[in-house]
Amino acid sequence: MSEAAIAVVRQALQSAELPAQEPAPGTFLFDLPGEHKLATPCRLVVGDHSLAVHAFVCRNPDENHEAVYRWLLSRNLRLYGVAFGIDHTGDIYLDGRLSLSAVTAEEIDRLLGAVLTYADESFNTILELGFATSIRREWEWRISRGESTRNLDAFRGWLEQ
Repeated sequence: MSEAAIAVVRQALQSAELPAQEPAPGTFLFDLPGEHKLATPCRLVVGDHSLAVHAFVCRNPDENHEAVYRWLLSRNLRLYGVAFGIDHTGDIYLDGRLSLSAVTAEEIDRLLGAVLTYADESFNTILELGFATSIRREWEWRISRGESTRNLDAFRGWLEQ
């Protein structure tokens, strides 16, 4: 594990005003604030040869898995530094690696910017594809009780059809 890379990561997170926990030397936990996805939990791990980034995007979809995964795989062709993947429970992550020789404040900023952009831009589509039944049920429940549907506005177009 490179002490120099750890120092660069610490400084980059401080400069970006991202409060991070460091539960072990070289392991950093923090949230990236977004618009569609309000917070993307991230972990940076400085290893012997690389800096790894892991970011939680969404839990295992309730339905339509093939369409969700197909959409994610097609997105992977256009991503910088990270790729969508799933864990053993089906939860969706963005994951990537940088060689330690590429660890600079600028590259960390670029990598975290990519994570934030891809998680935030993809979130509503993942929800539409993988949770449509739950979203529709929530919409109908709120409408029937006169409750606010403001937090479902992103889906209004297809919900009102």
